[in-house]
Amino acid sequence: MGAPSDSGVGGRVTATEIERAVASAGLNPLQREALDQLARYLDLLLRWNARLNLTAVREPMQIVERHFIECIQCAQALPEVGTLLDFGSGAGLPGIPIAIVRPEISVTLAESQGKKAAFLREATRVLGLNAGVFDQRIEKMTDGRTFDAVTLRAVDRMVEAAGTGFTKVRPGGWMILFATVQTEGALKAGLPGLHWDRQVCLVGLEKGMLLLGQRICST
Repeated sequence: MGAPSDSGVGGRVTATEIERAVASAGLNPLQREALDQLARYLDLLLRWNARLNLTAVREPMQIVERHFIECIQCAQALPEVGTLLDFGSGAGLPGIPIAIVRPEISVTLAESQGKKAAFLREATRVLGLNAGVFDQRIEKMTDGRTFDAVTLRAVDRMVEAAGTGFTKVRPGGWMILFATVQTEGALKAGLPGLHWDRQVCLVGLEKGMLLLGQRICST
């Protein structure tokens, strides 16, 4: 699938506007390079979205406020980890913002839909991210391959997917789930192998939260 031009689109959101949104949300300031990368990522997302329907939100600043901000919040809430799997990455949320904000983390974007995986490859290439793409179902990933952290956001059949994602968390590693008041109980009940360390209220979402659980080490 041919990639659209990297020349940008009209009405783009600037790095400065993203910086203001981050400040308005009360998050830690980002480096200028990260802000520039987020602006370029948004340009790519908008161009490819016309073909692939990567996000139902079409207005650029709404994408920043409804998607980018909570993914940046996730990146800033992450503990110190070296590797991360973004399970069901879709448009790269939260994996790409994590790779931008936390470049020390090696991110794997797992997306089995071919066209979405093509977008993720283009985004990681254009942005020069410390990230790769796994374009098959997680069940086909090499046995024994695990990560320091696994994230899930807006994944179909979230409880079932979280159980699969758990198998890719190393002992002592972390699962970070984007949840709501309605889904929190089922997610926690379905993952007895995690110690739920904390939860973080997501900015701008009255009932949204990040659940951070650490995999219990076998004795």
